[in-house]
Amino acid sequence: MSITCFIEYRLNPFKLDLFAQYAQNWGQIIPACGGELLGYFLPHEGSNDRAFGLISFTSLASYEAYRGRLKQHSAAQQNFAFAREQQFILQEWRSFLAVEPATFNKAAQVAL
Repeated sequence: MSITCFIEYRLNPFKLDLFAQYAQNWGQIIPACGGELLGYFLPHEGSNDRAFGLISFTSLASYEAYRGRLKQHSAAQQNFAFAREQQFILQEWRSFLAVEPATFNKAAQVAL
């Protein structure tokens, strides 16, 4: 069974371009450290200070191993430092979720 780490961010809305760069950086780092990056989602309509990141792992143990590799990865250390220095992330929350298989990735079925 896999789990997904659901990260919610509260951002400085005047620094969304910096968060976008931060998210793009993770696009290379997360897979290199063993996470399956489902994506980062930035504000588009509605609230302008919320963003989300979703990363899947085969188990909580694989997440813990990933965190260990992440702490040693030089590009990850640089990205964390970038976030601290630029202060575009105001708060961050993590939840670990398991998908209900019968509901996952269902395509639209519109009858014409």
